[in-house]
Amino acid sequence: MAQYIFVTGGVLSSLGKGITSSSIATLLQHSGYNVSILKIDPYINVDPGTMSPLEHGEVFVTCDGAETDLDIGHYERFLNKDFHKTNNFTTGQVYMSVIENERKGKYLGKTIQIVPHIVDEIKARIRLAGEDRDFLVVELGGTVGDIEGMPYLEAMRQMKHELGSNQVISIHVTLIPLIRAAGELKTKPTQHSVQELRRIGISPQILVARCEKSLDKDLKRKLAMSCDVDDDSVIVAEDTESIYKCPLNFLDEGILIPIARHLKLEKLEPKMDNWNMLVKKIIAPKSHITIGFVGKYLSLKESYKSLIESLIHAGANTDIGVNIKWIDSEALIQEPSLLHNVDSILIPGGFGERGIEGKLNAIKYARVEGIPMLGICLGMQLSLIEFARNVLGLAEADSIEFNPHTKEPVVYLIEDFIDTQGNMQLRTHTSPMGGTMRLGEYECSLKEGSKLYEAYGRASLIKERHRHRYEANPAYRDLFEAHGMVISAQSNGLIEAIELSNHPWFVAVQFHPEFTSRLQRPNPIILEFVKHTLKHKK
Repeated sequence: MAQYIFVTGGVLSSLGKGITSSSIATLLQHSGYNVSILKIDPYINVDPGTMSPLEHGEVFVTCDGAETDLDIGHYERFLNKDFHKTNNFTTGQVYMSVIENERKGKYLGKTIQIVPHIVDEIKARIRLAGEDRDFLVVELGGTVGDIEGMPYLEAMRQMKHELGSNQVISIHVTLIPLIRAAGELKTKPTQHSVQELRRIGISPQILVARCEKSLDKDLKRKLAMSCDVDDDSVIVAEDTESIYKCPLNFLDEGILIPIARHLKLEKLEPKMDNWNMLVKKIIAPKSHITIGFVGKYLSLKESYKSLIESLIHAGANTDIGVNIKWIDSEALIQEPSLLHNVDSILIPGGFGERGIEGKLNAIKYARVEGIPMLGICLGMQLSLIEFARNVLGLAEADSIEFNPHTKEPVVYLIEDFIDTQGNMQLRTHTSPMGGTMRLGEYECSLKEGSKLYEAYGRASLIKERHRHRYEANPAYRDLFEAHGMVISAQSNGLIEAIELSNHPWFVAVQFHPEFTSRLQRPNPIILEFVKHTLKHKK
């Protein structure tokens, strides 16, 4: 039977519950246990797939095609393993399931209520995520006191009552604000947050205190006394140079001691030597590079979370510090000089027409000047359009996403491909907003001798994840190849990657390699991009 570690947040949101949960799971995993993590999102959306990146940040895609919260990306990057749709659920999914069951008569005509029906559905989903695991770390989104989170807290309370205190513990992440005018750290908000938990029947065993500077012994003792936790169960979580240092900091703070005591475990001794080495290279690398990141969601960089982290992973494994120069694709139209003094150019994925001309200018600049470039998803589609316009001379080349009536549809809807390839078995999803999306992990074959082939260790077949609704039009393939473009990967007739044969390093891929990058196993093509960026700089 799995043991459960619930992680809640208090005072305010965005305190780092996802990093806290990932760090605890990492320490347990490196201690030799089989660990999984579950993220519960209290919002009523079924999933974040239709949310704006400015509203919710990045949508992370699992290997089985689920659109999930970005914290699932943290879990995969820390634990170096794949998670699935069972590792994230929302209030919307819970209510949808209960209502569907009621319509089918599964509740035998009873009145449907929050307790027991909604709470029972929550508990069933938690237990499903913990099947065949030693530990399940459960992160509850939002903040204690939010009305949306009340059924989940009740589920926590009931599970501890049903399974016993040796099987379920609660960790509360809370803010210790620094009042700069007085130069004091204040514990009162944490005391009130814990009182709110205790009012509904949950007493946390461990406090994780987020703060700008360390707590002295007297403050830690005051917190322990007022919140009724053991003196060694107040864990300081200071701001740090890298999120990947958090497991090491928690280990130094002794977080495994109270965890082992409450769950009746033997002494936990995680093997963190390799992790520690990588963290040191993130903090103090031998070399530095600057990548020009051309995007349109730069006001909230959480929209590109996985991609940013994948660059950090590649840098850690090559001892290179990756500096990102954020370039607004709309500003680039008027200020092309923004591309000067970068060692390479990265064009990320995205949706919509805004900022497209700026990205096309950046791609042309990289192609003409011989600067290393990596295009991802939309970045590949724009690379095809730029090449078609400026090399093939197809002035009207475009994507039907931007111009539905274009005479040269270099990029078109995936439905058009499915219509012509009726035997295709694509994992697609039609969103409530309309449009078919290609989601999740697919195999693709690599062209022998290509840069992609070499980057992936000369593998002929790889698996990567997708999230898009437009595809490269294969009708233009022969024309592209006749003028120096290499189709370096394909999947059942779909173009998955392109390269330029007369360029030092110009690669663009339809898939999202950042979704499979981890600290201890960086994605191969992003790793190669970082290496060639340093080579170009030198």
